[in-house]
Amino acid sequence: MTAVPDRFGRPLRNLRLSVTDRCNLRCQYCMPEEDYVWLPKANVLTFEEMARLVDVFSSLGVDKVRLTGGEPLLRSDLPVLVRMLAAKPAIRDIALTTNGVLLKDHAVALREAGLQRVTVSLDTLDRATFRLLSRRDDLPRVLDGIAAASAAGFTGTKLDTVVIAGVNDGELPALVDFARANGSEIRFIEYMDVGGATHWRMDRVVTRARMLQQLTAAFGPIREIPRSDSAPAERFELADGTTFGIIASVTRPFCGTCDRARLTADGMWFTCLYATTGADLRELARSGADNAALARAIATTWTGRTDRGAEVRAGLPDRTPLADQAMLRSSPHLEMHTRGG
Repeated sequence: MTAVPDRFGRPLRNLRLSVTDRCNLRCQYCMPEEDYVWLPKANVLTFEEMARLVDVFSSLGVDKVRLTGGEPLLRSDLPVLVRMLAAKPAIRDIALTTNGVLLKDHAVALREAGLQRVTVSLDTLDRATFRLLSRRDDLPRVLDGIAAASAAGFTGTKLDTVVIAGVNDGELPALVDFARANGSEIRFIEYMDVGGATHWRMDRVVTRARMLQQLTAAFGPIREIPRSDSAPAERFELADGTTFGIIASVTRPFCGTCDRARLTADGMWFTCLYATTGADLRELARSGADNAALARAIATTWTGRTDRGAEVRAGLPDRTPLADQAMLRSSPHLEMHTRGG
């Protein structure tokens, strides 16, 4: 299937499918406030509705699905959905992004259901820093989850670290060493001004350049690996062959190659992480639209897509968070834990 292109020729290839807006952590770069507006349970898509929408997206070119949240492992019986997606010939890659807290309990079942890859959020190796960042004391469970993923047979595991100045920016070499020892690849992410990041400031962003400077000082010369895909991370290699990635969404946006769409747990479809409005596919599907009508609606929206949200944000002279607390309460779909990151 030839993927539907947008106005800049970017194909519709990747679908980030949120299965829940709930989370068991309260990370300060994602959920820093005390109170949230949760999605009504009646609005959350069933697995059958999600599978149907994946069929429609795959008819337009999507061949990669990443399950997200919130924390996706809070959704009951998630392996059932994985098995449904794994049975679809058009979907060649099924991945999961998780905070890892519950991964030990579910890794084997997910692998047996057909999940191919896992990405685990790991912002620190220090227990006190983990409590500061997440407001929970679950670092040991996350580390157990990473070990369990390996034991279950997952390979190519990615570990994602949001780097915040003065919080965890001194841990980059240790995190590279940890990933190497555990057969994973670490990816460092610039702290982004999106979703619930109401406390974001530019001076808290550790830039790609600063990360590379610190890592070069620790490990010596670093080689940039030539790009061959549309993945968000630039990849680098140390002299001993260890690889790592940097996602520089703030200082080096990759809008020009973005092929990702985001579907929330209640069926709102967003064509950009920075988009403030989306399309309600749940309402369309539940009102009786057949797959052809759904495909037409999605194709029409994608072919008209001109989103370059991160590039627009990078050009703002006085950059502030995308949304404040009042805006998030009135528009909860702007939350990262609702939109799926």
